[in-house]
Amino acid sequence: MKILSNKRIGLEMYDWATDLFPICRSITGKGVRDTLKYFKKIIPELNIKSVKTNEKFGDWEVPKEWNVKDAYIQDSSNNKILDFKTNNLHLWGYSEPVNKTLNLEELQKHLYSIEDSPDSIPYVTTYYNKNWGFSMSHNQRKNLKYENYKVVIDSSLSDGELNYGEILLKGESKKEILISSYICHPSMANNELSGPCVLVSLVKNYLKKIDRNFTYRLILIPETIGSIIYINKHLEHLKKNVFCGLNLSCLGDNISYSYLMSRKGNTFSDKVANYLINQYYPGTKRFSYLSRGSDERNYCWPGVDLPIISLMRTRYGDYKEYHTSDDNLELISPEGLQGGYEINLNFLKIVEINKTYLSKTIGEPFLTKHKLRNKRMGNEPLDLSSVNVINFLAYSDGSDLIDICEKTGIDLLSFQKTIKILVEKKLVVEKNIFEP
Repeated sequence: MKILSNKRIGLEMYDWATDLFPICRSITGKGVRDTLKYFKKIIPELNIKSVKTNEKFGDWEVPKEWNVKDAYIQDSSNNKILDFKTNNLHLWGYSEPVNKTLNLEELQKHLYSIEDSPDSIPYVTTYYNKNWGFSMSHNQRKNLKYENYKVVIDSSLSDGELNYGEILLKGESKKEILISSYICHPSMANNELSGPCVLVSLVKNYLKKIDRNFTYRLILIPETIGSIIYINKHLEHLKKNVFCGLNLSCLGDNISYSYLMSRKGNTFSDKVANYLINQYYPGTKRFSYLSRGSDERNYCWPGVDLPIISLMRTRYGDYKEYHTSDDNLELISPEGLQGGYEINLNFLKIVEINKTYLSKTIGEPFLTKHKLRNKRMGNEPLDLSSVNVINFLAYSDGSDLIDICEKTGIDLLSFQKTIKILVEKKLVVEKNIFEP
């Protein structure tokens, strides 16, 4: 397969992830705003928007804004055994403010660890339940002494706002491609700094540089509540205009590729994805919507039914580091991010060049006259390019390029120059897929 980008892009995304990794993000708060402001410096077109606490969207309500200054557990010798400032995964997301002394039995009710991953700090949230707690490695938890511990969580839950980012890049057609990723995870690299970094890179290094056939709507949102808010605010427009889309998640490891299909499994996005992985990524693992775990849950919900899929590296939940402190900058790499960028880039390139074609000659054209085949014929077999030309024209019955290439075995991405010649010679009529 032709490489469509360069190694610089993977290195650039890794640098962004390194800068953003220490920030404590959640579904609201300063960490989300700081992350959006960082990306806005790269993509000035990013509009930072907000909705207020207690606003209702569908079955959901915007929670209070959560911010943290400090959090720690201190033993009886005044040693900090857990410190939020050392690793923000130690504190459960949306923990209430606390300042009290507890014995070990009382403290254990507010601790979480993973026995099967004894050296990892697990990621835990309590968004919509009033609670507080700390995560720690299981090995550390096993060795806690029976004594009194001082617990301090200097956090706030107050009326404020939920923030998200939106980029709208207009194209020749009003028909839209929706690309979404989420910015609500604290210090984890693959899930989820890789998705936002790939989204911003697609804008910076591809979408802003091409003559766009379609309009692109790109959003950076807090997971779940963000997609529900966005859908409720724009449902009528999205249903009318979005014909294709991607949810970007888990794109930084260098282990495998994964495709999670839409709920219906037969949308245009699924069609493009199946062609892409059949032709260029044959080892890709396929997952049905029953294996969903990100915002495609809401984009594909009945009554919404947007054609959103995910093209990932290793699917969330399928790598042992998932939702722990082991999902760090060592798990992702410039090469992994490069691969995550390229599979989604190739998806968009196929969408952009996909048009319908209709042969104009009555019967097979005289290729020699058009300098499209060898003059010497006899028993000499057709050269490959001539076979492809004839097959392409034979299946140009108003079908789109993906269908033609699937039936003929033609490499869609490398056949563009030949198609241009056929159009120039008026052997075939080319139309955008939404033209009558």
